[in-house]
Amino acid sequence: MAKGFAETDTLCREIVSEVHSGVFKPVYLLMGDESYYVDMVCDAIVENCLDESERDFNQTICYGADVDAETVITAARRYPMFSERQLVVVKEAQMMRGIEDLALYCQKPLESTVLVIVMHGASADKRKSLYKSVAKNGVVVESSVLRDYEMPRWISMYYQKRGLQIAPDAASLLGEYAGTDLNKIAIETDKMLKNLPEGTVEVSASDIERNVGISRQFSIFELTRELSMKNSAKALRIAAYIGSAAKFAMPMAVSALFVHFYRILKYEALLMQNPHPGNDMKARVLGVNPYFFGEYDAAVRNYPMKRCMAVIALLKEYDFKGKGGNTGEATPAELMVELTARILNN
Repeated sequence: MAKGFAETDTLCREIVSEVHSGVFKPVYLLMGDESYYVDMVCDAIVENCLDESERDFNQTICYGADVDAETVITAARRYPMFSERQLVVVKEAQMMRGIEDLALYCQKPLESTVLVIVMHGASADKRKSLYKSVAKNGVVVESSVLRDYEMPRWISMYYQKRGLQIAPDAASLLGEYAGTDLNKIAIETDKMLKNLPEGTVEVSASDIERNVGISRQFSIFELTRELSMKNSAKALRIAAYIGSAAKFAMPMAVSALFVHFYRILKYEALLMQNPHPGNDMKARVLGVNPYFFGEYDAAVRNYPMKRCMAVIALLKEYDFKGKGGNTGEATPAELMVELTARILNN
C-alpha cells in the first residue's frame, strides 16, 4: 500500500473508532484498488452517522454514473432536518461526470454534512484540487492491493486484531487460497469461526483445510516446500494433484513459483554480502515469517545462483506454454508435472 498496509489498517481502525464515538469529518475520500478498507470505513460511517429515524430525511446515497458534481454539491449544501447532521454518500464516484468539480464544495464543506466519496478500483489525482481539498479539510483513505508475499503477514495481523493466533503455515495456506482478496479472507474467517469450538484462540493449517474447503495436497505452498527440500517423489505427486484440479491455471501456478524462486535468489544475494544475517534482515529480504527460514536455508543449498536463474528461465518458458503457446497436446496436469521434473533436475 502507499503507506504500507499496517499504516492503512491503523488509520482505518482509528476512523471506525471515531465514528462509533460520534466523531465525523465533513468529507471522506475513500479510494484505491483494494476494496476491503474502503468498504470498512464507508460501512462504519453509514451505520453510525444517523439514527434509523433520521435517515429518511437526512441520508442520500447515490452512484457516480447517475449524478454529476452539481447534483452532489446541491445535496451536500442542504441543512439537516430534525437531526444534528446529514449524510451524502457517492458510491462508484470514479464514474461521475466532472468529479473534480467537487473540489469547489470540499474547499469549504459544511460542518453539518458528512460527504463520503467512494472510488472503487480508482484513485483521485493527487496533483489536483479534489484530493488536496479533502486532504486539508477531511480524510483521505487510499487502499492499494497487497503483494502476494505480504499476505501471510496481513493475515497474521488481521487475526491478532480479532484476538486470534494463526499458525504461519495456516496463514500461508489461507493466503494462497484467497490470493490478495482481503474481503475473501474476512468472509472465510467468519465462516470458519462459526464451526470451530467456542473459545478457540489458535487456528492451525488443519482448521483451514477442514473449514475453508482446501487441501494442502493441492497447494502450491506445499509444492514449493518440497521443491526447496528437493523431495522429488512428493513434489511430483503434488504437482500432479495441482495440475488435475478443476480450477487449476498454469499462469497462476507459474507466478507463485516465480515468487518463491525470486526470494531464493534474493536470499542468495544477501548471503553473498553477509554470510550470517540476523532474523530481522532475513525477514526484510524474504518477506516471510521466521517459521520458514529453515526452508529457505535448504533452498539456497539446493539451488545455487546459477541453478536458480535456470529455474526462473524455465518458469518464463512455462508461463508462455500456460497461456497457449507451443504446448502440443499436453494437458495442464502433464505440463505441471513436466515443469516440476525439470526444476528438480536442474
